[in-house]
Amino acid sequence: MSMFSRLFEAIGETAATAFSGVVEAVRTVFAGDPETRRRVAFSVAVIALSAKMAKADGIVAPEEVRAFQEIFAFPEAEAANVARLYNLAKQDVAGYQAYAQRVAGMCGSGDANCAMLEDVLDGLFHIAKADGVIHDKELEFIANVADIFKVDEAHFNQIMARHVHPNGLNPYAVLGLPESVSFDEAKKRYRTLASENHPDRLRARGVPDEFLSIANDRMATLNDAFALIEKARAAA
Repeated sequence: MSMFSRLFEAIGETAATAFSGVVEAVRTVFAGDPETRRRVAFSVAVIALSAKMAKADGIVAPEEVRAFQEIFAFPEAEAANVARLYNLAKQDVAGYQAYAQRVAGMCGSGDANCAMLEDVLDGLFHIAKADGVIHDKELEFIANVADIFKVDEAHFNQIMARHVHPNGLNPYAVLGLPESVSFDEAKKRYRTLASENHPDRLRARGVPDEFLSIANDRMATLNDAFALIEKARAAA
């Protein structure tokens, strides 16, 4: 039996009316398997945040649903259960703070700018921009989640720069550097970020394999940013 099937079997009909019941049940259903419990809890909480964020502008667009499916590459056997969770959670945006708190609690260290929580924010941005524009309410939603995640303003701006760039990609903002930085420092920063965001690093910090496409997207943006800096400095 799949992990989500086990979850729904244990919860029964309560899952039809209360998504909070799903979240609470994870702790007991997988009590004897901490690794699976962490993976399921992370997945369930992200499903809730993704669905609620997509509804933040009042409409769940088909593009946003497809974007969710792109970053949550669940097995075909889980499709019905994931859809059930997603549809339940997207009913409204009320209560998203509670799910954000649950995800934040999974970071472990409690430190600010937790890398695993950055993965979640990247996923939310990916969904928000799927319909061609990030609406103000969606941006406000993500910023509020970032506050709950204890992501400071400078780091949040760096994350946002990977996704919101109406005037073209700002490579310095993506790398979190001032434009006056030396080329050697820019290269050093790029290499550090590339190492920190390798897919193997995501696995090591407990991010489920379903979300590893986030690492690939982030690496592509980091590569583009450094290539822009390298090109500009060579032409100077």
